[in-house]
Amino acid sequence: MSKIISIHSYRGGTGKTNLTASLAATVASFGNRVGIVDTDLQSPGIPVLFGFDETNIGYSLNDYLWNRCRLAQANYDVTSVLRKPAPRSLIYLIPASMKPAEIGRVLREGYDVRLLEKGFQDLIDELKLDYLFIDTHPGLSEEILLSITISDVLVLVMRPDQQDFQGTAVTVNLARKLKVPKMLLLLNKVIKSLDLRYVEQQFERNYSLPITGILPLSPEMIELGSRGIFCLKYPKHPLTKVVEKTAFQVIS
Repeated sequence: MSKIISIHSYRGGTGKTNLTASLAATVASFGNRVGIVDTDLQSPGIPVLFGFDETNIGYSLNDYLWNRCRLAQANYDVTSVLRKPAPRSLIYLIPASMKPAEIGRVLREGYDVRLLEKGFQDLIDELKLDYLFIDTHPGLSEEILLSITISDVLVLVMRPDQQDFQGTAVTVNLARKLKVPKMLLLLNKVIKSLDLRYVEQQFERNYSLPITGILPLSPEMIELGSRGIFCLKYPKHPLTKVVEKTAFQVIS
């Protein structure tokens, strides 16, 4: 049975997209067929991590939404990024368009979000995916509600920031009402001096959920500057170890 995993944050700047790429790559490296869809149509970012820009993307998610192609026609096999893939490992990327005109059209006209659910299921069937990762746009909107509703696993990414705490609480309550089977909370960009025990107590009190993983603020992540996938560039880094632990919880 295939699983849909949505990676979401209430606010931008949490590191959600980098974590989506690292989680998907890690799950694929275990010997799984993985798809990644960038549904952040207003500010696409995940294609850059796999070496794409507006010049080397043919069909994209936008083309599917404008009825120019099937969603599976917009897939790109990016398995070559893996360091040590297992025999069955595959990663397919379905990017959002990075062309200014296409982004502008989404902002002006919107799109029929109902096409996404059908497209995701068709994609899973055509590519025989074990896991489909959805990199969402921050905040809450109709397409976010759809992604949360159809998810088997919802991974919420946040920083140790009061605005993030409050916004994530809204999302957690919404996901519970929508009966999402599994929720995982990741706290990212954590400085060493932070009282982690206090933060964990806040999480459990406010959300009635434990923190799945605490990821340190990493100079190496800043230096990498989105020129690749962090866990593949730094396989022994503490942040990578947290990603691996989270990946096992995603597939369990």
